[in-house]
Amino acid sequence: MLGRLLGHSPGLWQRVARPVLRSVRAVGDKAKGTQDVALQTANPGYKAFKNDRRPTNFDKKVLVWAGRFKKEEDIPKHISSEVLDAARNSVRIKVCYIMIALTLLGCLAMVITGKEAAKRDHTLVTMNTEKKAKWRAEVEKDQEAADGKPQ
Repeated sequence: MLGRLLGHSPGLWQRVARPVLRSVRAVGDKAKGTQDVALQTANPGYKAFKNDRRPTNFDKKVLVWAGRFKKEEDIPKHISSEVLDAARNSVRIKVCYIMIALTLLGCLAMVITGKEAAKRDHTLVTMNTEKKAKWRAEVEKDQEAADGKPQ
């Protein structure tokens, strides 16, 4: 039946039948695998493997950090977009967890330093009163200098 569909063409055999048979072998003899074969033979435009992306250096780092591959040398030349999207999503989640942890550490550090400053009485109120007293002293000096000058 597959021979009749492909019309004895070797080029068509390489493009359609080989990926179909590979996917069936990878999935096994499950019903899903046989349904995929039926869909792919019915729709010849459907790709069995979407190895349509060459990973960039950043993509390789993402794939390694996501745990898909052990080393960058293990990554094949072409990777399906689904694998790359899944790796990006897992890295995105890891980055979010790191940002959450850093935010919590920052908040904890601010609370600790704020309590230490309150113990030393180094609060915003005391800083503002000192600053205003300094400004008043400067204004008084300027007024005394202006009063003492002859015109």
